[in-house]
Amino acid sequence: MPSSPSGRLNQIGNDLFGRGRYAEALRYYQEALEHDRKTGDARTLVITLGNLGNISAVSGRRAQADAYYGEVLDLQKRLGDERGIGATLVNLGNLRADAGEWTRARAYYLEALDILDRLGEDTALAVLHSDLGLVARETGAFDEALRQYERSLQLMRRLGDQAGVADVYRMLGRTYVTRRMWDEAASCAQTSLEISERMRDDMRLAGAMYLLGGIREEQGSLAEAIRLFERVVEFDRTYQLPKLQENTNRLSALRERHAGESMKGNISQA
Repeated sequence: MPSSPSGRLNQIGNDLFGRGRYAEALRYYQEALEHDRKTGDARTLVITLGNLGNISAVSGRRAQADAYYGEVLDLQKRLGDERGIGATLVNLGNLRADAGEWTRARAYYLEALDILDRLGEDTALAVLHSDLGLVARETGAFDEALRQYERSLQLMRRLGDQAGVADVYRMLGRTYVTRRMWDEAASCAQTSLEISERMRDDMRLAGAMYLLGGIREEQGSLAEAIRLFERVVEFDRTYQLPKLQENTNRLSALRERHAGESMKGNISQA
């Protein structure tokens, strides 16, 4: 446990944050901020403000998160903390991406890329190239998206980050979907699914099954699409995920469509 009052408060806040108890975590971060403002310790202030930025971001309070991250960035520049500057620029880019402000997100990401590449921060770069892939995909730059995701995959593999590899393959699959390249999309989704199964990571497995189910539906393989969405709904129900009703409705529609097409097939053969 950290020895300073701010460190202890932030640690408690982090523990609560990790359990999804955001309101309680926020109170501890705010108490730490009051302490740090009084002491004027820039390094502890960076940590506290960063935590406040993170909790504001996940709570959907983007303007507040932007203000916290902006103050963090100013302090990090004053301290000469290049690694920290790179991480904060990524956080600012993420805020813009969440808001669909792709041009501004890309600008922050590219600025971070220059710094993190120079520092050789491969772990951060692996995620950053995936972020840049998302921006490229959302702005219609298909080839650039593939290039960024491939670079992310290279780094994830080098780092042995199987969870990251699964995520990037899922993102690649979604990118191929935008061009209706169903075979390529299915291959990527299947790879993500298999990695997630080996890891026994239910959340990633559900995401890969959701993607592959949608692809199989587009390909007309309704029986397989139904099988996949049945598993997705099972995960939704087990973990009480927010898309339970939406996915249940989609599964019902798939079953009705499949039954209708089967009936037509039987009538035509009669």
